[in-house]
Amino acid sequence: MARSQTRGRNRKTMTYVWIAALAILTIFLIYKELTAVLYILATLGVTAILLVVALADLSPGDRASSDSPPAN
Repeated sequence: MARSQTRGRNRKTMTYVWIAALAILTIFLIYKELTAVLYILATLGVTAILLVVALADLSPGDRASSDSPPAN
């Protein structure tokens, strides 16, 4: 098996582990009726996603679109 295939399989496995862990944590917090903690974690998660999007480097996309001639 090639090294890149092993690395890809490893990433998929880790992704599934993260998904399972977060699902278990969410179910546990709902079961224990700790919705306040769940609310705080959800707010922090959305904030992190918004920061990633805000800091994303979108300049390569601008260069690709400027290659085409302008429309009349």
